[in-house]
Parts: sequence; C-alpha cells; structure tokens
Amino acid sequence: MKIEQKLTETAVLTELGVRLARIRLDQQLSQAELAEQAGLSKRTVERIEAGQSTQLSSLIRVLRVLDLLVGLDRLVPEGAPSPIDLLKLRGKQRKRASPARKKDPSRKPWRWGEER
Repeated sequence: MKIEQKLTETAVLTELGVRLARIRLDQQLSQAELAEQAGLSKRTVERIEAGQSTQLSSLIRVLRVLDLLVGLDRLVPEGAPSPIDLLKLRGKQRKRASPARKKDPSRKPWRWGEER
C-alpha cells in the first residue's frame, strides 16, 4: 500500500508496522532479538509492528537497529537558510586576500635530516 495524504493515522501506522516487520524478517531477526538490540521490550516491538501508537524514541531505536535511521534525514530534510540569514552571511564573506608576509633573508628553509 502506498502511504498517501488521504490515509488515516491508523492506516499509516499499520502500513509502517507491516513494512518494519518485513524488513526485520529480511534481516533474519526475531522480535525478541530486535527488542533486545534496540533496548526495548518485545511487547513494544509487537505494538509497533501491529500499527499501534508508540513513543517516537522507540521507533527511532527500531530504525537504528534495522539500519534505517538515515531515512529520517530524507524524510524530514534540514531547512535551507532563510534569505535574511543568507544576507547576514554575505556581509561576512572574505573580500580581499591577506597581505604577503615578509621573508627573513637570514633564515634558510628547513630540510629533512637538518635540526635547528
């Protein structure tokens, strides 16, 4: 089932639970093993897979164990800087190069094997 805007919260939770259960099984993990690795109770994993409401931190733990946490970054991307922030940053951009440093003619360059 495709997760769409028109679906109810219950339908979305159920579909997420089904998908997570399929991924868990593809990774050859039992609910008990997933729960142990995530630091959750087996009952919490059962509730997530059944599409019941759970704490967001529990879902994050399950996603981490299933190696799906990076997907949250694509799901909720960082916001781009606002135009005002860009203007503020623009004023702090470097506008000229630093002056050249004067070389001391009495100093010769260091080479491997030489000690100073």
